[in-house]
Amino acid sequence: MTWRCGRTNACIPGLSVTVSPASPPRPSSPDHSRAGSPLGTISYAFQFDASLYARYLRERAEASGVRRTEGRIVDVALESGNGHVQAVTLEDGSRVAGDLFIDCSGFRGLLISEALGAGFEDWSHWLPCDRAVARACRRTADPLPFTRATAKAAGWQWRIPLQSRTGNGFVYCSDHLSDDAALDGLNAALDGDPLSEPNFLKFKAGIRHKAWDRNVVALGLASGFLEPLESTSIHLIQSAIARLLTNFPDRRFNQHDIDYYNRRTRVEYEQVRDFIILHYATTTRDDSPLWRYCRSMALPTSLEERIAIFRENGRLYRHDNELFSETSWLAVMHGQGLVPRRYHPLADLLPEDELDKRMAHIANAMRLAVDRMPSHQQFLDQIGRPAA
Repeated sequence: MTWRCGRTNACIPGLSVTVSPASPPRPSSPDHSRAGSPLGTISYAFQFDASLYARYLRERAEASGVRRTEGRIVDVALESGNGHVQAVTLEDGSRVAGDLFIDCSGFRGLLISEALGAGFEDWSHWLPCDRAVARACRRTADPLPFTRATAKAAGWQWRIPLQSRTGNGFVYCSDHLSDDAALDGLNAALDGDPLSEPNFLKFKAGIRHKAWDRNVVALGLASGFLEPLESTSIHLIQSAIARLLTNFPDRRFNQHDIDYYNRRTRVEYEQVRDFIILHYATTTRDDSPLWRYCRSMALPTSLEERIAIFRENGRLYRHDNELFSETSWLAVMHGQGLVPRRYHPLADLLPEDELDKRMAHIANAMRLAVDRMPSHQQFLDQIGRPAA
């Protein structure tokens, strides 16, 4: 069986990506490997330069035998009987045939949408930001160990510190802010000299009606998009690849496998969608049209239910091994001022003095962990600092 991958430029100059590993790495220092150390269980994430990350993956793939053919697709041939994609023709006249095609052609969805007409479900009424401008600037100090997202009148701004530069961007709603005004706002917030020209992006939040249609599987932007507030794009790609491997077809393309894949893809996207909407919908901000709209917009039923359950007694839940844990939901709900009407009765199972002891134990463990950990820059120096 042969398969082909549509090409897209997934690397946005000036942008960086955040990847959260499934489990902590094996500690390398004596302090970290000491039995019972809390450092071995602390959650973390990597912040990568998107261009370098993509180059690394390409080199790994080609070293493993993947053959890369570049070219612009000018025609798509469909089989007359079942409507499967039979081959694509490139601008130079060469023809690339295959049994399974992976559409990575970005928002365009060249195969999944333009050739097969899978359609797109628009979620911009819940996530109205539809533009972004990205720009890197010179690093002026040791990088902070976190990404900063700052709310603005018509969207929000990101700041991602890397070892060699700082990634910056402004995500905004074009109904309330022009591209020129967005760039002015971004430039005013840079804390170093610009290292790149501004890169403007247009997008629409939503999902394909079918991420897998016939013999085409859409990955990445071709399958759907959720704005980058929680940096979920790479996770959704990795998850989709794992799901495809689990349901990898033979030449018969069992429709039950395809339907299951599409169902699970939709569930995952909706769970992430709801978490991102939560940031907007629970705001108390009312100083601009965007935030007033977000405060009053109708919510997906699934999100309404989560909020209603939490408002009653603080109950949170996680199902289907979804990406965001109860801790993440609590951070946004509580941080945005959602206060439950009462506490859950299970809290009465422990006497107050026992609760005090446990909370004191947690606080002490945190202090000990911080005392033993190196600073962020010290850690970077230990693993090797690349040249700027």
